[in-house]
This record gives sequence, structure tokens and C-alpha cells, in this order.
Amino acid sequence: MTLARLNNLTASLLTSKLDAVILNPGPTLTYLTGLHFHLMERPVVLFVAPGQDPVLVLPELELPKVDLFPYKVTAVAYGENPSEWENAFRKAAQALGLDGKRIGVEPRQLRLLEFSHVKAGAPESDFPDASDVLSQLRLKKDKTEVENMRRAVKIAQNALEATIPLIKIGMSEHELSSELVIQLLKNGSDPEFPFSPIVSSGPNSANPHASPSERKLQAGDLLVVDWGAAYQGYISDLTRTFAVGEVDDEYKKIHKIVQESNAAGCAAGKPGVPCAAVDKAARDVIEKAGYGKYFTHRTGHGIGMEGHEDPYMRGDNMQLLEPGMAYTVEPGIYLTGRNGVRVEDNVVVTETGTDCLSDMPREIRVVGNS
Repeated sequence: MTLARLNNLTASLLTSKLDAVILNPGPTLTYLTGLHFHLMERPVVLFVAPGQDPVLVLPELELPKVDLFPYKVTAVAYGENPSEWENAFRKAAQALGLDGKRIGVEPRQLRLLEFSHVKAGAPESDFPDASDVLSQLRLKKDKTEVENMRRAVKIAQNALEATIPLIKIGMSEHELSSELVIQLLKNGSDPEFPFSPIVSSGPNSANPHASPSERKLQAGDLLVVDWGAAYQGYISDLTRTFAVGEVDDEYKKIHKIVQESNAAGCAAGKPGVPCAAVDKAARDVIEKAGYGKYFTHRTGHGIGMEGHEDPYMRGDNMQLLEPGMAYTVEPGIYLTGRNGVRVEDNVVVTETGTDCLSDMPREIRVVGNS
């Protein structure tokens, strides 16, 4: 499978304006090799160019991993003395004849540490953005990838269900987040989560990206829990909103609106439909209910090995959905200084529509009374 992925990448490079790409430890490197390398103070970089064996620059202590590669790779190892590292990168660039060529990079992943060594080893090269080539590589998930995400969803749902009985009025957001993290691990999540859980209550829930604080849960709060698990390197990203005790009728109303918006967004996706149509389907429900200005972000984003990747469910994104694409549908209403609601599910595009990987109840549930 990984050899096929490498072949797909080199085929894409042949039709692009790039002569090669470089990858440091992260999702794309793992996707291409099936191996995990540490992102640390010692740089690791894989050079990939069409028609040639990839070249891997790595510290000597990581050399045993080369034997685990699923295809032939040329290793250039360096010792602990940083003054020797530049020479290793020069050897890698020379082995592939890359100096003066166009070497594509991942802007959101490649650090200055790795880039500076590659630049020193190929000083006449250009380093354009390779995001389009690399995002296309991972854009459509195969059956195994979808099943890994389905398992990640199941783990996340089981973890939150195990946490719900522990919710009490007076406990802090931070305490609740900690309990959820424990349950995620107990239920089988990879130890490296896709993101730290968002647990936000009352006025904090009106901030879509709030961090758990020492605020204590109070009766009348809405409680937003945005959490996810990872399984075999693939992630889930879900949100449910709860009522802490009895809440005002308006909060029940906006929850119902968001729930309907979520359902509309999930139903809108199918092959050939632009991403913008998914955003519109969800947004129309909230706008027609009179709360449009309180839905302040896009409807969703792609998921897979990263928590945020292509495709993005934005109103201006005319990219067409294709089978295998996976993304979130997460509309929300945020009443600043009061309360907020978000309901989020994970879907995969099928040949005829979408498959929703998550099935945890979306209706508002009362917590904290016991």
C-alpha cells in the first residue's frame, strides 16, 4: 500500500512544476512510509524525486528504522555533532541532483530547522509550496483509512458516554476535561490525541475555541464538549452540547436549530456537490431562524491523519466532493457573554451520498443533576 502511495506521489510530481518534495516527521511522512519518526532537535527529512530511490537524512540512532521501510531508500546518517549535519543534507541533495531545482515543501509542517539544513545543502534551489500535490495525495481515503476513522469515532463516543455520569454541578471545566482524557485512553485512543478536548460552559461556550478553565459548572449553563480520539494515526473530531440542569427556553431553541442545521449539512454532501453547498445547507437553517450572525465560522473541515486538512466546507470553496473524502459538519450558534451551541459529526463521501461515522445522540441532554 505504501509503495502505491509513493508511486502516486512521484506520478503527481511528473505532472507538476516540482522536481522533488521534502518531508519531515508528520502525517504525510507516516502516510508514505507507515513509520513514525520523532519531531525533535535532530532533523529527519525524506527527499522524494521521480525515477530515483528516496533519500532519507536521519540521525545515526534512528538507522534501524531504515530496515523497516516498505521500499528501497538511501540513508544518509549523521552523528551527534551539529556541525556535521549540513554535510549530510548536501550529500542527499547531490545524490538526487537537486541543487538548482524546485524542491516542494509543506509550509504548515516543515520547520526552519529542517529547511535551513536543506537550503544549505542545495543553495541554488527554489522551495515552492507543495501543498496542492501533497493534499491531493491524502484527500480520498481508502477502506482501511475509513475503518480506522470509524474506530476513532467509536472510541471517542464511548469515552464521553463513560464521562457523562461523572459530570456534577460545581466541578470545573478543567476537571471534566481531565476525566474525559482518562476515558479516551481507557477506551483505546492512541496517546497522541488529535487535539486537547474543548470543555466550555456558560459564557465560555460562546467561544468556539475556548480552553478548559477553572470555571465551575452552574445550573442553567450550556456545556460544549468538542473532543476526539485517534486510532492507528487516524482521528475523530466530534462535538455535543449539554444542558447543565434546567436551561432557559431560548437555549433549548438554539440547540434545536443547530441540531437541524447539522442534519441538513450532513445530508447535503454527495459526489459532484461543491463544498460550498454543504456550508450553505447548514447555514441556511440558522439564518432562516434569525441567528445567522451568531454562526461565525465555516461549517466543517477535512479529517484523516490530521484534525484539519482538505477539503474545507466554506461558502467560497467550489471544490467538488468525491468518494472517499472525509470531513466534519459542525454548525454553531454563539451568544457572546451568555451561552453557545455546537453539534459536530464526521462524514465520509460514498458513491451515492455520505456515511456518517458518528451516531451519539444529538438531542440536548441534561447533565449534572445527580
